[in-house]
Amino acid sequence: MTHQETQMEYLGLSYIGVFVGAGLCLIGGAYGISKLAGAALEGAARQPESAGALQTMMIIPAAMIEGLGLLALVSVLLAALALNKGVPVAGASAAPAAAAAAAH
Repeated sequence: MTHQETQMEYLGLSYIGVFVGAGLCLIGGAYGISKLAGAALEGAARQPESAGALQTMMIIPAAMIEGLGLLALVSVLLAALALNKGVPVAGASAAPAAAAAAAH
C-alpha cells in the first residue's frame, strides 16, 4: 500500500467519524425535542387550562435544542472542508505543493 493510498484511507475514515458524530448529535437533539414535547403534551392533558403556559415554556428549550442540531451541522461542514485541504487535486503535479512547503 502506497503512502497516498494510506493517506486517502485515513481521510475516508475521518469523514466517516465526522458524519457519524454529527448524526449522533442530531439524533440526540431529536430525542430531546420529542421528550420535551411529550412531557408538555402530557401536562396539557392533565391540566387543559395550563396548555398555553406549557406551550410557551416549551418553545425556548426546543429552540435551544434545535440550535444544537444546527451547530452540529455547521461543525461537520467546517470539519469536512478542513479535511479537504489535505487532499491533493487529481491530476495536479506535486511540484507546486513541494515548492510551497519548502517556502515555509
